[in-house]
Amino acid sequence: RVALVVGDVVGHGLHAAATMGRLRTAVHNFSTLDLPPDELLSHLDDLVGRIDQDESCTDDPAAVVGATCLYAIYDPTTLRCTMARAGHLAPALADPDGNVTFPDLPPGPPLGLGGMPFQTAELDIAEGSQLALYTDGLIEDRTRDLDEGMELLRKALAGHPERAPEESCRVVLESLLPDHPADDVALLIARTHALPPDRIAEWDVPPDPAAVAAVRARATEQLDEWGLSELAFSTELVLSELVTNAVRYGCEPIHLRLIHDRTLICEVTDGSSTSPHLRYAATTDEGGRGLFLVSQLTERWGTRYTPQGKVIWAEQALPRP
Repeated sequence: RVALVVGDVVGHGLHAAATMGRLRTAVHNFSTLDLPPDELLSHLDDLVGRIDQDESCTDDPAAVVGATCLYAIYDPTTLRCTMARAGHLAPALADPDGNVTFPDLPPGPPLGLGGMPFQTAELDIAEGSQLALYTDGLIEDRTRDLDEGMELLRKALAGHPERAPEESCRVVLESLLPDHPADDVALLIARTHALPPDRIAEWDVPPDPAAVAAVRARATEQLDEWGLSELAFSTELVLSELVTNAVRYGCEPIHLRLIHDRTLICEVTDGSSTSPHLRYAATTDEGGRGLFLVSQLTERWGTRYTPQGKVIWAEQALPRP
């Protein structure tokens, strides 16, 4: 899963640039929590509101700023993209046939207004599509209105499904930007890909502690098929902890998924919304060290909540060739 984000702070100058830096850092931090787009925007909205409250005491009226934002998460295992926006322009979507549309997303208020909820929309995106995120400085100009700018963007992206994202960026900028733009411009274009089915292994887990041994054995067989036998020992330990926790403290259905991509990802899903936490285990404690072991054996691990429960995931680096 990959997150794409673009934002635009209202105003110019040093304070606006500093605010954008703070929001950038906040987005990075919130994204590590695996928050859905609407919740992430809510946290950003609170942050911008607090920034404005802090700065409202100054004598500089330009110190109080707002911002717009579009946040999207793409999952290459499902080809689904979830998006939410806060007063920002909708993205452009170029499909593999070269057709360009602007998805109809719930608009959402700009960041900083407070009290208004954001909505997440889900889109099924074909493999090889290009998703373009941009700021209004790209399409708005003194010599043209918003509709004209969006039509120019559509024409610049249409008809070239084979074109690399870098080349698409160059063509869009050359087609839309004047010699001396009046506003700052950000443009992000990403091409979607699908993870092949043979890189995903998944199966249901019975709610029985005795099932953990069978899970380890099946995972080891799958790693052998993928040529990842070097990771078998660490993966067995990680799965023992995650699956045992799901069996003991979670509820049905329990599901395991292994994903072989640029890393090896182990996901254990169950129907409860409670999440395990890393804690300090005293010398005399009989338990409490499992997640510490997981954190030591993996690059990253975390929790992602879903409408049906939660997903505990752990990510390991692949062996070097």
